[in-house]
Amino acid sequence: MRETTMAQAAVKKTRQTYADYLETPEGGGYQLIEGSIVRSPSPSTRHQMISVDLAFELTKCARERNLGTVLVAPMDVYFDDETTVQPDLMLISKSRADIIEERFIRGTPDLVVEIVSETSAHQDMVLKKRLYAHFGVKEYWIVIPEEEAIDVYVLHDNAYDLRVRFRKTDTAESATVPGITIDMANVF
Repeated sequence: MRETTMAQAAVKKTRQTYADYLETPEGGGYQLIEGSIVRSPSPSTRHQMISVDLAFELTKCARERNLGTVLVAPMDVYFDDETTVQPDLMLISKSRADIIEERFIRGTPDLVVEIVSETSAHQDMVLKKRLYAHFGVKEYWIVIPEEEAIDVYVLHDNAYDLRVRFRKTDTAESATVPGITIDMANVF
Protein backbone atom coordinates (compact mmCIF):
# COMPACT_ATOMS: atom_id res chain seq x y z
CA MET A 1 0.00 0.00 0.00
CA ARG A 2 2.86 2.38 0.81
CA GLU A 3 4.44 1.85 -2.65
CA THR A 4 1.20 2.88 -4.36
CA THR A 5 1.00 6.05 -2.28
CA MET A 6 4.61 6.96 -3.09
CA ALA A 7 4.02 6.29 -6.81
CA GLN A 8 0.90 8.45 -6.78
CA ALA A 9 2.85 11.23 -5.06
CA ALA A 10 5.57 11.02 -7.74
CA VAL A 11 2.95 11.30 -10.50
CA LYS A 12 1.34 14.28 -8.81
CA LYS A 13 4.70 16.08 -8.57
CA THR A 14 5.22 15.81 -12.32
CA ARG A 15 1.86 17.50 -13.05
CA GLN A 16 2.18 21.25 -13.08
CA THR A 17 -0.48 23.60 -11.78
CA TYR A 18 -1.51 27.21 -12.14
CA ALA A 19 0.89 28.10 -9.30
CA ASP A 20 3.77 26.67 -11.40
CA TYR A 21 2.47 28.49 -14.46
CA LEU A 22 2.61 31.80 -12.59
CA GLU A 23 6.39 31.29 -12.27
CA THR A 24 6.87 31.51 -16.07
CA PRO A 25 8.00 34.84 -17.57
CA GLU A 26 5.16 37.18 -18.48
CA GLY A 27 4.54 37.37 -22.22
CA GLY A 28 6.80 34.38 -22.83
CA GLY A 29 4.35 32.35 -24.91
CA TYR A 30 3.61 29.83 -22.16
CA GLN A 31 0.39 27.89 -21.66
CA LEU A 32 -0.62 25.25 -19.12
CA ILE A 33 -2.20 22.36 -20.97
CA GLU A 34 -3.46 19.40 -18.96
CA GLY A 35 -0.77 19.78 -16.30
CA SER A 36 2.15 20.52 -18.65
CA ILE A 37 3.66 23.92 -19.26
CA VAL A 38 4.07 24.37 -23.01
CA ARG A 39 6.00 27.17 -24.71
CA SER A 40 5.42 28.24 -28.28
CA PRO A 41 7.71 30.41 -30.41
CA SER A 42 6.57 33.87 -31.41
CA PRO A 43 4.09 33.83 -34.30
CA SER A 44 5.00 34.88 -37.83
CA THR A 45 4.47 38.36 -39.21
CA ARG A 46 1.58 37.11 -41.37
CA HIS A 47 -0.04 35.52 -38.30
CA GLN A 48 0.18 38.81 -36.43
CA MET A 49 -1.18 40.85 -39.34
CA ILE A 50 -4.20 38.55 -39.59
CA SER A 51 -4.63 38.68 -35.83
CA VAL A 52 -4.63 42.49 -35.78
CA ASP A 53 -7.05 42.77 -38.71
CA LEU A 54 -9.42 40.13 -37.34
CA ALA A 55 -9.28 41.67 -33.85
CA PHE A 56 -10.09 45.08 -35.35
CA GLU A 57 -13.06 43.70 -37.30
CA LEU A 58 -14.41 41.68 -34.35
CA THR A 59 -13.96 44.60 -31.94
CA LYS A 60 -15.62 47.07 -34.32
CA CYS A 61 -18.61 44.74 -34.76
CA ALA A 62 -18.91 43.93 -31.04
CA ARG A 63 -18.75 47.61 -30.05
CA GLU A 64 -21.14 48.87 -32.73
CA ARG A 65 -23.73 46.27 -31.70
CA ASN A 66 -22.93 46.29 -27.95
CA LEU A 67 -22.30 42.54 -27.99
CA GLY A 68 -19.35 42.13 -25.64
CA THR A 69 -15.59 42.31 -25.27
CA VAL A 70 -12.89 41.11 -27.65
CA LEU A 71 -9.48 40.26 -26.18
CA VAL A 72 -6.23 39.22 -27.86
CA ALA A 73 -3.23 37.12 -26.87
CA PRO A 74 -1.48 37.10 -24.58
CA MET A 75 -4.50 36.85 -22.28
CA ASP A 76 -4.93 33.87 -20.00
CA VAL A 77 -8.10 31.81 -20.01
CA TYR A 78 -8.17 29.85 -16.76
CA PHE A 79 -10.22 26.68 -17.15
CA ASP A 80 -8.96 24.78 -14.10
CA ASP A 81 -5.81 24.38 -12.01
CA GLU A 82 -4.10 22.34 -14.76
CA THR A 83 -5.33 24.16 -17.88
CA THR A 84 -4.73 27.82 -18.69
CA VAL A 85 -4.46 28.77 -22.36
CA GLN A 86 -3.93 31.91 -24.44
CA PRO A 87 -6.17 31.91 -27.52
CA ASP A 88 -5.18 34.28 -30.30
CA LEU A 89 -8.55 36.04 -29.97
CA MET A 90 -11.69 35.61 -27.94
CA LEU A 91 -15.09 37.18 -27.49
CA ILE A 92 -16.90 37.31 -24.19
CA SER A 93 -20.54 38.32 -24.59
CA LYS A 94 -21.91 41.23 -22.61
CA SER A 95 -24.16 38.90 -20.61
CA ARG A 96 -21.10 36.90 -19.44
CA ALA A 97 -18.77 39.83 -18.67
CA ASP A 98 -18.45 38.59 -15.07
CA ILE A 99 -15.86 35.99 -16.19
CA ILE A 100 -13.44 38.83 -17.02
CA GLU A 101 -11.13 39.25 -14.04
CA GLU A 102 -8.07 41.45 -13.53
CA ARG A 103 -5.42 38.81 -14.38
CA PHE A 104 -7.35 36.37 -16.56
CA ILE A 105 -10.63 35.11 -17.93
CA ARG A 106 -12.11 32.66 -15.44
CA GLY A 107 -14.21 30.32 -17.49
CA THR A 108 -15.32 29.83 -21.03
CA PRO A 109 -15.34 32.58 -23.67
CA ASP A 110 -18.31 32.55 -26.06
CA LEU A 111 -16.07 32.48 -29.14
CA VAL A 112 -12.40 31.48 -29.42
CA VAL A 113 -10.16 32.04 -32.45
CA GLU A 114 -6.83 30.35 -33.17
CA ILE A 115 -4.71 31.28 -36.17
CA VAL A 116 -2.85 28.23 -37.42
CA SER A 117 0.88 28.49 -38.04
CA GLU A 118 3.44 25.89 -38.99
CA THR A 119 4.44 25.43 -35.36
CA SER A 120 0.91 25.50 -33.91
CA ALA A 121 -1.11 23.38 -36.37
CA HIS A 122 -1.33 20.23 -34.24
CA GLN A 123 -1.91 22.21 -31.06
CA ASP A 124 -4.69 24.36 -32.60
CA MET A 125 -6.41 21.74 -34.76
CA VAL A 126 -6.22 18.77 -32.40
CA LEU A 127 -5.19 19.51 -28.82
CA LYS A 128 -6.85 22.87 -28.24
CA LYS A 129 -9.88 21.85 -30.27
CA ARG A 130 -10.40 18.95 -27.86
CA LEU A 131 -9.74 21.16 -24.81
CA TYR A 132 -12.12 23.89 -25.93
CA ALA A 133 -14.84 21.31 -26.52
CA HIS A 134 -14.19 19.71 -23.12
CA PHE A 135 -14.50 23.06 -21.33
CA GLY A 136 -17.61 24.07 -23.28
CA VAL A 137 -16.49 26.80 -25.69
CA LYS A 138 -19.60 27.04 -27.89
CA GLU A 139 -17.88 28.29 -31.03
CA TYR A 140 -14.31 27.81 -32.23
CA TRP A 141 -12.84 29.53 -35.30
CA ILE A 142 -9.70 28.07 -36.84
CA VAL A 143 -8.04 30.55 -39.20
CA ILE A 144 -5.97 28.94 -41.96
CA PRO A 145 -3.77 31.69 -43.47
CA GLU A 146 -2.45 29.67 -46.43
CA GLU A 147 -6.00 28.99 -47.60
CA GLU A 148 -7.32 32.44 -46.63
CA ALA A 149 -10.13 30.68 -44.81
CA ILE A 150 -11.83 30.42 -41.44
CA ASP A 151 -13.39 27.13 -40.36
CA VAL A 152 -16.24 27.68 -37.90
CA TYR A 153 -16.87 24.84 -35.46
CA VAL A 154 -19.91 24.66 -33.19
CA LEU A 155 -20.08 22.57 -30.02
CA HIS A 156 -22.57 19.71 -30.19
CA ASP A 157 -22.64 16.83 -27.67
CA ASN A 158 -19.19 17.75 -26.26
CA ALA A 159 -17.51 17.70 -29.68
CA TYR A 160 -17.19 20.16 -32.55
CA ASP A 161 -19.06 19.98 -35.81
CA LEU A 162 -17.71 21.98 -38.74
CA ARG A 163 -20.52 24.41 -39.46
CA VAL A 164 -19.05 26.36 -42.38
CA ARG A 165 -15.82 27.43 -44.07
CA PHE A 166 -15.59 31.12 -44.94
CA ARG A 167 -13.23 32.28 -47.69
CA LYS A 168 -11.72 35.67 -48.55
CA THR A 169 -14.72 36.76 -50.64
CA ASP A 170 -17.30 35.83 -47.95
CA THR A 171 -18.84 37.63 -45.02
CA ALA A 172 -18.12 35.48 -41.98
CA GLU A 173 -20.87 35.19 -39.37
CA SER A 174 -20.83 33.74 -35.91
CA ALA A 175 -22.99 30.67 -35.55
CA THR A 176 -23.70 31.31 -31.86
CA VAL A 177 -23.27 35.06 -31.24
CA PRO A 178 -25.98 36.87 -33.23
CA GLY A 179 -24.71 40.06 -34.84
CA ILE A 180 -21.06 39.11 -35.32
CA THR A 181 -20.23 39.54 -38.99
CA ILE A 182 -16.79 40.00 -40.56
CA ASP A 183 -15.94 41.03 -44.12
CA MET A 184 -13.23 38.47 -44.85
CA ALA A 185 -11.60 40.76 -47.44
CA ASN A 186 -10.59 43.00 -44.51
CA VAL A 187 -8.76 40.09 -42.86
CA PHE A 188 -6.86 38.47 -45.74
